[in-house]
Amino acid sequence: MQKQQDNKPPIVMCFSGHDPSGGAGIQADIESINAQHARACTVITALTVQDTQDVQQLIPVELTDFKNTAKTLLNDVSPRAFKTGLLADTDIAQAICEIKRQHLSVPLVVDPVLASGAGSKLSNESLIQTLREKLLPLATIATPNLPEAQTISGEKNPDTSAEKMLAMGCQHILLTGTHANTKHVVNTLYSQNEKIEFEVERLTGEFHGSGCTLAASLAANLANQHEINNAVKQALDYTWQTLKHAQVIGKGQLLPKRNFSHD
Repeated sequence: MQKQQDNKPPIVMCFSGHDPSGGAGIQADIESINAQHARACTVITALTVQDTQDVQQLIPVELTDFKNTAKTLLNDVSPRAFKTGLLADTDIAQAICEIKRQHLSVPLVVDPVLASGAGSKLSNESLIQTLREKLLPLATIATPNLPEAQTISGEKNPDTSAEKMLAMGCQHILLTGTHANTKHVVNTLYSQNEKIEFEVERLTGEFHGSGCTLAASLAANLANQHEINNAVKQALDYTWQTLKHAQVIGKGQLLPKRNFSHD
């Protein structure tokens, strides 16, 4: 078969966990990236026992298997962006750092998944320290919600939290505003000398996988070589639409409908 070199889609390599409900994790990454006309190549960090209500168990993959999967993929494809989700444990986080250091020109989107949407803890202090000291300094942009930013930075004030994360070496911080007690949701992009607010209508209900959707679509936009402000705006707009069209499949949170435009 003749190779179609000119028809290669931009590739986002995702390091995320598997969510059996399909609301978050790798499936959210794949669907969101495909919707931005890119392709996801995936390296699973962990299996989970969970549903739309909460996570019951976290099972990190074997480090050797993780490294071998990533190495095999990288010997075959050339990603235009990396995206992290659930890191699972410190060893896997450090392995991702090693991969990124070998591909310094490739943008990295870090979604710091520290807890489930229902509040179950998915990290420990060692993993958070690795995130602070090793992964964030390699990141193009991180997409924390307010509780995640507060945990990572040790600061309560949103602006101070973001500034401290920038000082760790991350180039940009997109601080999502769903946890703030405001009429509208205000998502804020922080860069070294700039702060941009994106205000959207606050939707009712609780959603499972919104953070994964945002980070993955943002990574795809960067893979498509959009500049950062435009990449963020498009990812926020897309994510809001997936939540507006969200669906109930079980007894818990609503799941984003990432193919809403196909209605």
